[in-house]
Amino acid sequence: MTLPAEAYAILEGRHSDPFHYLGLHPEGDRSVVRAFLPHASQVEAIDDNGHRAELSRLHDAGLFEGSLPREVGAYRLRANYGDNVVELHDPYRFPPVLTDFDLYLLGEGRHQELYDKLGAHPMTMEGVHGVAFVVFAPNAKRVSVVGDFNFWDNRPHAMRVRGNGYWEIFIPGVAIGSRYKFDISGPHGEPLPLKADPIAFQAEIRPNTASIVFDERTLSPKLRAPPQANALSSPISIYEVHLGSWRRKNGNEWLTYRELAETLPKYVREMGFTHVELLPVSEHPFDGSWGYQPTGLFAPTSRFGPPEDFAALIEACHAEGLAVLLDWVPGHFPDDRHGLGHFDGTALYEHANPLQGRHLDWGTLIYNYGRTEVTNFLISNALFWLERYGVDGLRVDAVASMLYLDYSRPAGGWIPNKYGGRENLEAIAFLRRFNTEVFGKFPHATTAAEESTAWPQVSRPVEFGGLGFGYKWNMGWMHDTLNYISKDPIHRKYHHDQILFGLHYAFSENFILPLSHDEVVHGKRSILGRMPGDDWQRFANLRAYYAFMFAHPGKKLLFMGSEFGQQREWDHDHSLDWHLLDQTSHRGVQALVRDLNHLYRSLPALHEFDSDPAGFEWIITNDSDRNVFAWVRKGNAPRERCLVVVNFSPNVYQDYPVRVPFPGRWREVFNSDSAHYGGTNVGNIGGRETLEGLVPHLSLTIPPLAAVYLVPDGD
Repeated sequence: MTLPAEAYAILEGRHSDPFHYLGLHPEGDRSVVRAFLPHASQVEAIDDNGHRAELSRLHDAGLFEGSLPREVGAYRLRANYGDNVVELHDPYRFPPVLTDFDLYLLGEGRHQELYDKLGAHPMTMEGVHGVAFVVFAPNAKRVSVVGDFNFWDNRPHAMRVRGNGYWEIFIPGVAIGSRYKFDISGPHGEPLPLKADPIAFQAEIRPNTASIVFDERTLSPKLRAPPQANALSSPISIYEVHLGSWRRKNGNEWLTYRELAETLPKYVREMGFTHVELLPVSEHPFDGSWGYQPTGLFAPTSRFGPPEDFAALIEACHAEGLAVLLDWVPGHFPDDRHGLGHFDGTALYEHANPLQGRHLDWGTLIYNYGRTEVTNFLISNALFWLERYGVDGLRVDAVASMLYLDYSRPAGGWIPNKYGGRENLEAIAFLRRFNTEVFGKFPHATTAAEESTAWPQVSRPVEFGGLGFGYKWNMGWMHDTLNYISKDPIHRKYHHDQILFGLHYAFSENFILPLSHDEVVHGKRSILGRMPGDDWQRFANLRAYYAFMFAHPGKKLLFMGSEFGQQREWDHDHSLDWHLLDQTSHRGVQALVRDLNHLYRSLPALHEFDSDPAGFEWIITNDSDRNVFAWVRKGNAPRERCLVVVNFSPNVYQDYPVRVPFPGRWREVFNSDSAHYGGTNVGNIGGRETLEGLVPHLSLTIPPLAAVYLVPDGD
């Protein structure tokens, strides 16, 4: 028998519209059924009315054809595989997965719930259980689904293309937990490496790279953080965590999400933090990237368990009253063969030109923010974490690398924008839309930018010309103050301005003060490791620095381990050194951070105006010879004040005069030199009365390498 060209296209796995040939097709007064079932020896079609038709073999590769009555609707196939008889539903008899409205929204780039349509979705279609697969590959000649359910054969489940390159198929009988990938032929019919699903909700643990069918609609968060958790006037103290190295078990095994849920939220709450921020949890192939080179943006990494267990961790944090932030990476992605790079045989997600599409520092690919479908993919992913897992905010990584076309590029190694400038106009538009969509749909959520330049109005509303972020990491404060505190006290008077300078711009943005993971790796040493002097001085310096940080305008962030004085640099392959808490000095640092957190939360003066100059007044700025600084933090109530005095020298200063706004008794509510924290217990015996003079002032004893906080007593 001579077969039509379409049949050979099916047999050879190159037909771009298999539904046109396979399935049920009216012809005259009959309905022709064609099925492609490799390895089947005999096939029969049975309709819902009980009509049976033996399908004749058109080709030994497994192509069958037969006819049923014209009025037939649904039908099923009965196939013989050796001695086994299998009854199955023909995937080519089912209607399309995407609606015309879906295609319209996808074409517009406005499908906020793109994740509800693309990817792999368990569903019931025409009374039959299975999984609908949809993937975007506009330049592909052909796409098929391969997986456990078809022996990774690219012939049985070729997909149809809809709209502007959305390939889809409903495959009956596929179960949750099945592994799969997409087999794609490029624009010229060339075979590509098997691709993981860009919208996969679960993935295999490295080194395996298949996607796993998971029903994301089962994720329905029951608890969320308090509505005011992210407000500018609220206390925000963030504990930054890498889940793989916070703690380990049985020598050096990861804790699972469920095990983390039993321990991490309670610890963070007991330490007084308000938020926990997780380094990127999206699936990533390389442990050493810490998650910053993700290949599966919609899938929490399988290293620690399945998606429902990650959801349980978020729920446990919320049960402890914590807000949860996720580190989110929309700036770049790795070029692993199974990932997004060259996805359909072309530069689909990335720029084709390496001067725009490749990061020189990281060897990664850069998203093409000028492509509608790419920005829709990224924004939908941001909304996915907020909607499906109930997280409370996103910290956006490496924003500076997105904003500048010449970021870390040599002269002549970048392409200017249409005006000849270095600003990435498409990325700016993307970030503004991202923030608009997030705050529009989740008004109590927040976003934070890791942005290391002087780009203006990062955390100002889009309608006023800003980028629209809720907060910005204050990288300048971090660099200046860490540089200052690492100096021997005898040299600090020459760097006095490094403490003062941050207040010149402290209220230009809504700042977070970050002592993050980036500051405890790559030879920078731990935060404690940067402190000069002998052991006593190192710990005293650290305590004074933390006390300075918690009294400084801006929200707070500490990377795990810093709260108890981790000695060595962070190593993602090993647990934190929890055994250090057997030592009094490290327990003292931990107690100090715990008390600072609780004080920061309980004193409105320390947080209500973190981002407003009305909440700050310098008292002492010019005593560089003695390394002393003093200021007042102010709350909304008239007498809600906190006097902060910091001594970054190892000397004790007696009878030190400090101006205060009110006469009366000022109570010492915190002293980092307390013996409780490992200090020498020099202080002000609970408080001081103001002395007479033109203005009220206190005569204080200022302990060495320490900070004290005082508040007015009474009304």
